Amino acid sequence: MVKMQTNNVVRVKFKDSKRYIFSSKPFTFQSFLECVAKKFDLPTLDVKVFDDSKTEVDEEAFVYLLTRPDLGVLEIVIPGTANIDDSLSSSSLGDTEGTSESDDTAMLIRSPPEKNQAEERRLAKMIEDILKTSPGGEKVINEYARTKGLSDARRRDMVKILVAHLTNEHGTSPSRHLKEEYAKGIISLFPCLADPRSKLGYEHYYNAEDGSGYLAWRIKTLQKEASEGRMKRPRQPQTGGPTADRHPYKDDCSLTEDRQCQEAIALMKHTADEAVVKEKMKLTLAHRQKLLHDPKESTDILSIFPRFLDIPGLIDQDFGLLFGDVTSAKLLEKWSTNIKPKVIAQSRGLTQTSELQDLIQNAEATEVEEGWDSDMSSILLLVHLLPPSSQGRKRPGKISAKQACDRLVKFIKTGTSIQGHLDSIGERLQPYLLAVGPNRSRVHSWFIVIDQHALPCKASNSLACVDELFKAHFVFGTSYCQELTNVYSFLQTTVYDIDVETTKVNPRVAELRARILQ
Repeated sequence: MVKMQTNNVVRVKFKDSKRYIFSSKPFTFQSFLECVAKKFDLPTLDVKVFDDSKTEVDEEAFVYLLTRPDLGVLEIVIPGTANIDDSLSSSSLGDTEGTSESDDTAMLIRSPPEKNQAEERRLAKMIEDILKTSPGGEKVINEYARTKGLSDARRRDMVKILVAHLTNEHGTSPSRHLKEEYAKGIISLFPCLADPRSKLGYEHYYNAEDGSGYLAWRIKTLQKEASEGRMKRPRQPQTGGPTADRHPYKDDCSLTEDRQCQEAIALMKHTADEAVVKEKMKLTLAHRQKLLHDPKESTDILSIFPRFLDIPGLIDQDFGLLFGDVTSAKLLEKWSTNIKPKVIAQSRGLTQTSELQDLIQNAEATEVEEGWDSDMSSILLLVHLLPPSSQGRKRPGKISAKQACDRLVKFIKTGTSIQGHLDSIGERLQPYLLAVGPNRSRVHSWFIVIDQHALPCKASNSLACVDELFKAHFVFGTSYCQELTNVYSFLQTTVYDIDVETTKVNPRVAELRARILQ
């Protein structure tokens, strides 16, 4: 609706819609005035436009207003004219349908996709201009044009250039809005760097929710302030991962009464029939999950359900009941054909050590004489791509990727006492793989070690055993090994697609995820 007030004012309210008002020419200040004049039969274009704050709007200000999420109400004032008929058209500007709006405004219809694209182009141009006018920036642009990605070194160069410009222009403590604009500009200019698993795609460069990301970290480095003791913005609770409370994927196969569960548990401890054990384990899954999240009961789970220790396949069965068969099969389906070749390619960009070169060579081989087989080598390359993060001053210092690999899998020769190995490790809570054989390339038996117990793996090949190791975290509700959190988080959110929205990942994980999934 439009109403000409006594001071000859047309109030125009902007409203988002999927329809367009201007399709044949650019949406400019002049075309806006022409459309308003034509629609409401204004006698002249010699008018003044004011925004909500009663500030006069010119062509430059109008362009800025279009970038705002809330465009508000504009007042078009016709100076020195006689009263204009109050009964102007009641239809919305550019809208042929009626409107139920009760306020006296005209609706200017505009498309959000068009607006978003304009905003993305503006931010992409801003980032491109900064890089082109900064030393080393052209190398960043050229590498992306050539590879559709950035190496770690070139990404660090880009972040340094952009943060230097940001802090020079806006001080050493730029606003969250500015940091978010720079992060969004990076993804707009370099779309293949976007993380398709995150909500906005650019959180690994800047996440406004908790102030993390490469840009934020670089700014903190420049500020030269200790990270400990600083006031931090409250973080949203992260509820995803292996320690989250879960219910079975299918509820129709669970025992509902505690008495029935106790009878099934007693039967499983004494029967020699594996089929009966697996059926009763299936029926007691919900009860077992309840115990796992009870601090008083969780440490005794292998005493209550000891058949994990002698019947292979129970871990895989529980995981399938929790997440479904489709999710359960994803690592074995995706790794060799989709993920593994890209992991090997990304590893070539790392600083080449003799150990890393051996892993790359073995990962590409069909048969290996010395060292881990092809699949295990490619998994260990992932550890090098996602090395342990620093644990802070109060914790043990950062360990190397080679040391982190030892947290994932250990090897002992055939004939070595497994119990002796378990006795030597102490009270280690996080699961890891134990390989037994004459050498690493010919492993005869695999075990998952957890709480000083060795659980036999169902499969005999290394990739399936890594799959079972990952699943053990969820089946037993145990947190990831601190030094391997990045690796497990990558597998969880990139391969298995579990709790993607609710799991906070390191920016390095999000960056590699973006490279692998593009």
